[in-house]
Amino acid sequence: MNSERIKTLASFTSKDDIVLDVGCDHGYLSIYLKKNNLVCDVYASEISPKALEGAQNNFQKYNVKIKTFLSDGFKDIPVSFNTAVIAGMGTNTIIDILNNEHIPPKLIIDTHNEQAKLRNFLNNLGYALEKEVVIYEKGHYYNIMLFGKGHQKLKKKEILFGISNNQEYYLYLLNKNKELLKKVPLTKKIKLLYENHLLKGLTEKK
Repeated sequence: MNSERIKTLASFTSKDDIVLDVGCDHGYLSIYLKKNNLVCDVYASEISPKALEGAQNNFQKYNVKIKTFLSDGFKDIPVSFNTAVIAGMGTNTIIDILNNEHIPPKLIIDTHNEQAKLRNFLNNLGYALEKEVVIYEKGHYYNIMLFGKGHQKLKKKEILFGISNNQEYYLYLLNKNKELLKKVPLTKKIKLLYENHLLKGLTEKK
């Protein structure tokens, strides 16, 4: 639980948050929130009975009382919550979860892929991207995003690359695109060249 990713996810919460940890996996984030009294309350849910049992065992191990639910996203959650953490999944799975009428006003999200698609989806859904932090852990970059209900029109570069201002991350994306340019057909090169133009603008600001 010394994970920088878990600490960053937790840093986006507030004392008055009632958190649902969606797809809690091992339950380490829920444990961290509870142990450190960072939120008003926390619940944990999982779609997999085996994963939920593993989380429950960890809650016993760390001596924390956290109510759990076997649930697909926000379905069949019989308690009220004002914040949801959805981390460790792909964007398409997250969008499936968010296609629900019971979305809370505050969302803390860490998706493994297609971050631009997720930013665009939530922006169109009436959520503002309030904060974004990119961390590097165990050989991977993680985009951790905070969304709140509100009207916002993200710029194209903000949809594509977020608002983290992490220069190391932008350079990583720029170099990744340069490598892809050597392999992709002409039709895809145009898109990558446009993205590189935006990325160069972001990295040359500082």
